[in-house]
Amino acid sequence: MILSTPPSTAVAALSPWFVAPALLALVAYALAAPRGLRWAERWALPVAWAAHGVALLAHLFGIGLPGTGARFGFAPALSATAWLVLSVHAVESRFVPLDGVRRWLAALGGLSLLLALLFPGEGTLHPSSPWAPLHWLAGLASYGLFGAAVLHATLLDRSERAMRQRQGPPGVGGLPLLTLEKLTFRFVGAGFVVLTLALVFGMGFTATWHWDRKTVFSLLGWVVFAALLAGRRAFGWRGRRATRWLYIGTGLLLLAYVGSRFVFEVLLHRSPPGG
Repeated sequence: MILSTPPSTAVAALSPWFVAPALLALVAYALAAPRGLRWAERWALPVAWAAHGVALLAHLFGIGLPGTGARFGFAPALSATAWLVLSVHAVESRFVPLDGVRRWLAALGGLSLLLALLFPGEGTLHPSSPWAPLHWLAGLASYGLFGAAVLHATLLDRSERAMRQRQGPPGVGGLPLLTLEKLTFRFVGAGFVVLTLALVFGMGFTATWHWDRKTVFSLLGWVVFAALLAGRRAFGWRGRRATRWLYIGTGLLLLAYVGSRFVFEVLLHRSPPGG
């Protein structure tokens, strides 16, 4: 099961090493969102990204809190995914122009970090196998890659819709439509490979693998992405048909961990069985 963890009963406290950079990141995200602040447009998002990363590291490793072990939950998982999407954008923006996404990214980062502050998840989660951290890291990395793919697919859909309505040239910020499409499915392909590794590590090398809701949704997501890549290669799937498959697969992955943990942590107020 992707991102599986053993059960824990302790609710994670909030360390000042988490809260301080998180608040700095929230302020920077707020400055990055509006238009017209030229200095903020240039510096606020990188500052927010850096502070967000520091906050995540402090929280996940329990810096400033008693005890040892990773601290995780549905909101930190979402926050880590958003930070990875921002990381992908930071690298990509040096080579490919993607205008118009700064406000989306600022909103995504800010909302996910605010959720992590409100719902910090469980504490003292220890790996049940030496391979478990690789399973977790691969799972998170796949979330980030598919998140980047969804961001690009949203821009792709918007550009195609504008082209059909003759509201502008095809593309985003000077980036041709075909190039944007290629980038989208490069992220899908990379995410599929990393997701496959996460499932292999989970099924073959961790002691807590169970055929439960997370396993089923993870495998269903894997099947959807496999079908998408096969359909694109064999039948040339493009446009909305392809992006719908991407959205469905990503939704299944979110249900696999984030959705199930949300139900147990927020609605039922208890640890999920089997993590």
